[in-house]
Amino acid sequence: MVPPPLGEESQTVVLPPGWQSYLSPQGRRYYVNTATNETTWERPSTSPGIPASPGPHRSSLPPTVNGYHVAGTPAHPPETAHMSVRKSTGDSQNLGSSSPSKKQSKENTITINCVTFPHPDTMLEQQLLKPTEWSYCDYFWADKKDPQGNGTVAGFELLLQKQLKGKQMQKEMSEFIRERIKIEEEYAKNLAKLSQNSLAAQEEGSLGEAWAQVKKSLADEAEVHLKFSAKLHSEVEKPLMNFRENFKKDMKKCDHHIADLRKQLVSRYAAVEKARKALTERQRDLEMKTQQLEIKLSNKTEEDIKKARRKSTQAGDDLMRCVDLYNQAQSKWFEEMVTTTLELERLEVERVEMIRQHLCQYTQLRHETDMFNQSTVEPVDQLLRKVDPAKDRELWVREHKTGNIRPVDMEI
Repeated sequence: MVPPPLGEESQTVVLPPGWQSYLSPQGRRYYVNTATNETTWERPSTSPGIPASPGPHRSSLPPTVNGYHVAGTPAHPPETAHMSVRKSTGDSQNLGSSSPSKKQSKENTITINCVTFPHPDTMLEQQLLKPTEWSYCDYFWADKKDPQGNGTVAGFELLLQKQLKGKQMQKEMSEFIRERIKIEEEYAKNLAKLSQNSLAAQEEGSLGEAWAQVKKSLADEAEVHLKFSAKLHSEVEKPLMNFRENFKKDMKKCDHHIADLRKQLVSRYAAVEKARKALTERQRDLEMKTQQLEIKLSNKTEEDIKKARRKSTQAGDDLMRCVDLYNQAQSKWFEEMVTTTLELERLEVERVEMIRQHLCQYTQLRHETDMFNQSTVEPVDQLLRKVDPAKDRELWVREHKTGNIRPVDMEI
């Protein structure tokens, strides 16, 4: 906003002492009392019966709406007013500083789905909360186009989808372990049954002993696999299932909390837009009545102007209150988004670490099972090394011999 050039109203219209006129970026003229820093769209007049200045009742709004003028800087008109929208955390950073309005300055801010952001063409680079970690809390503030449709998906929804996918993967892992347990149990059952088979039971000697040990080793191996399946259930499958249930509860709690805050933010934004529209209507009404007074269309116009001023001031106060509530709601949403995304990050790390530990336990149990299986065949190896066909023949001959006198030729 700049003072009017020479030759315009500053030369043709005499303003009361202490008043100056300016032009807004939209070309609309307004007036500033340099002594009180008050602003008005109405031209101050020194005519009899008309106040020479707007008066303290004209507006109680801050300079960012329509009332007091910041010393040395003309105030913005309502169409381009800026209202602070802050985000507060332990490391306070500005998410944006603008009114949540469709008419706000395009050079500074942009509103997307009721959330106010710095305009991408003019914003300075923001410092990340966790710059070296690719953290959830830094990269999921805006919405993203839904690849499955024409709508958009909130950044937080993407995080929830990832968490829910992780929950589903964990469920499928536990089902995989369950199937592995079934295989082990069936395998153990078949081994035990086979160990009782009577085939080749009449084999004798050292080879017969080795064969009997082979059959016994099957029973021992069956026991090993039964123990393996039991440990898989208690040390891998069951913890995966229990953790998945807790994870589901955590996700539901986070989802509901952030969704409620976002709904409140949308409601506050709608209230701001409604209040802004009401203020515009009141200001238009005030301007119309002021024009009527200037051309003497009504004897009651002066009283109507006073009423219109009060209504305009009240509308401005309502707008300021709505903007303050919106800022509070957005600040609360921001704080909870940071807290919740960091919590989702922690839960994801915890989930991955938990699964990693239990898969390590699975491999450890496999190694132990292989070791125990090896121990069941070691006696077999020992007996097989002792198999001696000559010795077996000697023992058998000693037990079953019928005589050692050989036949001779018959004599005549």
